[in-house]
Amino acid sequence: MSRRALLLINRNARNGADSAALAIDALRRHDFAIIEPEAGLSLNDAVYACAERVDMVIVGGGDGSLNTVAGALIATGLPLGILPLGTANDLARTLNIPKDLTRAVAVIAAGDRRPVDVGMVNERPFFNVASIGFSAALAKSLTAESKKRWGVLGYAFAASKLFRQSRPFSVQIEHDGVCETVKTIQISVGNGRYYGGGMTVEQSAAPDDGQLDVYSLELDHWWEMLALAPYLRRGTHGKWRKVRAFPATALTITTRRPHDINADGEIVGKTPAHFSVRQHAVQVFAPLIRQR
Repeated sequence: MSRRALLLINRNARNGADSAALAIDALRRHDFAIIEPEAGLSLNDAVYACAERVDMVIVGGGDGSLNTVAGALIATGLPLGILPLGTANDLARTLNIPKDLTRAVAVIAAGDRRPVDVGMVNERPFFNVASIGFSAALAKSLTAESKKRWGVLGYAFAASKLFRQSRPFSVQIEHDGVCETVKTIQISVGNGRYYGGGMTVEQSAAPDDGQLDVYSLELDHWWEMLALAPYLRRGTHGKWRKVRAFPATALTITTRRPHDINADGEIVGKTPAHFSVRQHAVQVFAPLIRQR
């Protein structure tokens, strides 16, 4: 019997428009019955509209596209298949889903599911990371055109322009009965492992470990970020003296003036920000984890 899949392809994603026909052909070869949404519906609304008629939701796009449907997936309980057609594809990287479209479809066809946590910021879901400060300014400055043209390099180009403009700001962090006031250029709250095109929230972070991994970059000079960059890539930045890092299941961040909140590359609101985690909230088709 054919499996009924709601196929949502973001044609504005970096490889969305070029890959749509290939994705449909690959899915049909694996005996999927493809259901496409009515024109004009948002990705999130399409999930609700088709929930009773499908067995799963397959999203072709990047992390922003996946973020858009997270709330509907939690509400409907439908499992998620990922076709990494965006710029960074960090959730796919976290779950070892291959970039190659044919192999990504094969992962969905195999049917193995992994339950993943979903982070929440002011009741808005995120899969990878939510942040305040430098990363939020970076997300706001990146255009769809630059991401499509330059890919992950677009992040580096935009970041280089923002480095010198970054200034520390005061933040109050409340977690686990502790309230601290710090000066930072960025606070990131990770649910998964990767973000920003392969940066690592914390080297041991997992998308199903039931906790958030938090770090605050309490740097004095923009050039310190350059020295820190390799450690951010590997997820070992928490060892630096000017980086505050800790796990939490809930926290609140307050700033003296409102700051943008970036969740999975999208601006979703302003501070104050309350964070929590919903454990095993979404089932995702992913390769099985090999036991050592």
